Amino acid sequence: MNNIELIKKLEELGALTKDEFIQLISTYTADDMNFARTRAVRIAKERFGNKIYIRGLIEFTNICRQDCFYCGLRCSNKAAERYRLTKDEILSCCEVGYPLGFRTFVLQGGEDPYFDDDKMCDIVRSIKEHYPDCAVTLSIGEKSKESYQKLFDAGADRFLLRHETANAEHYSKLHPKSQTLASRKQCLFDLKEIGFQTGCGFMVGSPYQTVETIAEDLLFIRELNPEMVGIGPFLPHKDTPFGNEVPGSVELSLFLLALVRIMLKKVLLPATTALGTADQNGREMGILSGANVVMPNLSPTDVRKKYMLYDNKIATGSEAAEGLADLRKRVQSIGYDIAVTRGDFQK
Repeated sequence: MNNIELIKKLEELGALTKDEFIQLISTYTADDMNFARTRAVRIAKERFGNKIYIRGLIEFTNICRQDCFYCGLRCSNKAAERYRLTKDEILSCCEVGYPLGFRTFVLQGGEDPYFDDDKMCDIVRSIKEHYPDCAVTLSIGEKSKESYQKLFDAGADRFLLRHETANAEHYSKLHPKSQTLASRKQCLFDLKEIGFQTGCGFMVGSPYQTVETIAEDLLFIRELNPEMVGIGPFLPHKDTPFGNEVPGSVELSLFLLALVRIMLKKVLLPATTALGTADQNGREMGILSGANVVMPNLSPTDVRKKYMLYDNKIATGSEAAEGLADLRKRVQSIGYDIAVTRGDFQK
């Protein structure tokens, strides 16, 4: 079966075998890429029209207890200038974002022990009280099922937790021994069971990644059947063990975005900040590969450069919330428009 036939099979059945994914990823041509992206855009437009959902990203702490080898926030990085936002500062970010049209606020941070269940639940409840028509998304790492349940009961709607790789050996090369793929997967299944709109995802081109591990990523995504998937190129940070590694491929990232859209037709699929950092037109190219979400930065301007997951992370221009007019123009230039809506997953 040739690659075009495999892409058609993926669209029809919503799945391929591991060997078929390996063939597709390792041998795709420019024609295969164009075919996949065209199909992905058609599928996205059938379900979402020309609407792109915006999420207001609030990076509220860059303190993290974990030591992931690829991340600039890792606890071993003594060069990082650490910060925490107060509850009032977080609410001020929402106050800025709401009149701009944001109806989802994404609280993203390192695994900061200071923000325990009580503090996080209080913050979530306060946002929901002030902005009852808005969704709250959390991206705060691994927790117990009990903690996730408390956050859900407090009003959190969605949770983003990238699985990073679905291959246990590969996972062990990206993280210290204290972190395991089994634990990460359990968290994702717990989140789904509780009722969160749940997001997973992985870095394209991370160190030690192979075509086989990417195929396993796609199979795991199919198994989890998440409401959201975040995919972007690996980008190195100079103060990590992978500081001298080669960045991941933008082209392969776009191809994989298209395959995920074809596989999970209703999924919420962001054109990630990493994609926009790797290529100045990355966001638009992501949308033209089936993505339907962008996440401008609502964090206070004085902390944005401190939340440095990887080198040269963009936080200004159309990446920033105050650049929303520019973002709208750029999105309109490729035939889309920004939607002022929560943009929930539609079952």
